Amino acid sequence: MLTAYRAARTLPPTVQLLLVNQFGVYLGFYLLIPFLATHLRDNLHLATGVVGAIIGIRSLSQQGLTLFGGSAADRIGCRPMIIAGCLLRAVGFGAFAVVDSVVGLIAAAIVTGVAGAIFSPAARAYLAHESGTQRLQAFSLLNIAGECGTLIGPLLGGLLLMVDFRVVATVAALVFAALTIAQLALLPPRPVALPEQSVLADWRELFRDRRFLLYVCATSAIFVLYNQLYLTLPLEAARTSGFAGSVAVLFLVSTLVTLGLQMRITEWCRQRWTSPMSVGVGIALCGLAFAPTALGSGATAATGATGLWAAIPALLPTMLATIVLTLGVAIAQPVALDLTSEFARPALTGTYLGVFATASGLAAVVSNIVVGYTVDLGARMHMPWLPWLLLIGHGIGAAVLIAVMRARSLFPPLQPHSTAHQRTER
Repeated sequence: MLTAYRAARTLPPTVQLLLVNQFGVYLGFYLLIPFLATHLRDNLHLATGVVGAIIGIRSLSQQGLTLFGGSAADRIGCRPMIIAGCLLRAVGFGAFAVVDSVVGLIAAAIVTGVAGAIFSPAARAYLAHESGTQRLQAFSLLNIAGECGTLIGPLLGGLLLMVDFRVVATVAALVFAALTIAQLALLPPRPVALPEQSVLADWRELFRDRRFLLYVCATSAIFVLYNQLYLTLPLEAARTSGFAGSVAVLFLVSTLVTLGLQMRITEWCRQRWTSPMSVGVGIALCGLAFAPTALGSGATAATGATGLWAAIPALLPTMLATIVLTLGVAIAQPVALDLTSEFARPALTGTYLGVFATASGLAAVVSNIVVGYTVDLGARMHMPWLPWLLLIGHGIGAAVLIAVMRARSLFPPLQPHSTAHQRTER
């Protein structure tokens, strides 16, 4: 963390403010979201299907609209979209404190999703523009700032939940209200170039960029595989260990790896590999991370582990998978965002980042359905390794696609990573 702090001090003040904003966004989000489903089911007594629909609507409204948010950032400006997104998230989270009707809850879910679609690509585009030759380092620190919020948010939310969920929602809304005020007071506006063409023409230009579409297909694997930290890995950890707190252990391990190693990993890769090589190696590592769980999938399910120490031997395969998966994401994700900015001309940076986020989010949603079905299929056919084999294959296949793109020179012209970021932005 000391390395990250020192690195952040070398960045422009505007970028430092964006890092604080990222921490606050993740803090406020994870302060509330992990407890929302339980509140809807246990406090408001909604059916599980309705709860799932509300949660899904929030996710879909964010992932499905990020392209629009990115285009708006390019045309209206990053600063107004960041401010509007934080304000909408404050309104949406505040609504969860007072609304108890299904219609009102759906509206709150949509507002919070739209908020994310607005400020996420705008913040990344602003950071890409302002960080200049330190763009890769800035994206790495963005990842660390988010992980800090992810770590602290649930802990604070759990404490506030002992009082009442309405307190949780109110504090989360206040976090986003404070971010809104901070951006209004401190975030300077950026000049917005006059559009050269219509929004539809921008989108046609993007979707005709076959190199970038291939790249998005490959890099969406980062989010598909990392999303298993929310689906298959917790299920497998609980099955093999019988320990109710196994999910928390996995998240803690992942967060500590990111906080402790992200900057060192990024710098090591920057000095030795090109950007495409870093992305390919990182994705391959994400896929291979599921080899330990595939090998351990035949283990007999444990029941009623009395505590963490008793459960650790059974948790080792999923803990190892979590560590390797997190290392793969740490290698690939910052570079993947940096490369997305290289594909885009400056006037379309937000649009390209928006499509990158939309494609990754939708791929994660679809993959959860496919992987979930494969888990059930593997159980019925006595092939518990089947979902893990699918995930390994997906990671290796995506890494091969990156390698093919490299071999055919389909990436933007890049120097080796050690010097690639010593030139001015295009």
